[in-house]
Amino acid sequence: MGVDPLRLGNGREVPAWTLTEAFVQSAGPGGQNVNKVATAVQLRFQAKGSGVFTDSQYARLMRLAGKRGTKAGEVVIEASRYRTQERNRQDARDRLAALIEKALAPPPPPRKRTRPTRGSVERRLKAKAGRGQIKKLRGPVEDDQ
Repeated sequence: MGVDPLRLGNGREVPAWTLTEAFVQSAGPGGQNVNKVATAVQLRFQAKGSGVFTDSQYARLMRLAGKRGTKAGEVVIEASRYRTQERNRQDARDRLAALIEKALAPPPPPRKRTRPTRGSVERRLKAKAGRGQIKKLRGPVEDDQ
């Protein structure tokens, strides 16, 4: 059974030759069946030579992948959430597609620095003075005898 290309939401497609699936025994749900059937899936995506990413997008993908990324430029997604092979396969493909789409999205614009308004500065200083006054009143009480 060949691996189908992975379709992304923005009309892009990850080529089928960059994807490899391996089915392994799962530690997840399945009861006694879990010891007999390989229901978990390991989906490997060869990101480095896929031609899908620019250098900055590839770097962002590997940073987002974290420990799922390998030094060889692969992203490994393991799925064992469900009891059937097909549902785990679809879960792994969906998670990989979400990761790739997040890496392909342009980074947000840098934050524009702003200064606090004069009113907010005055309110902050007035509150600080009020707290200081309260703390000063906590001192020892003078005895008038």
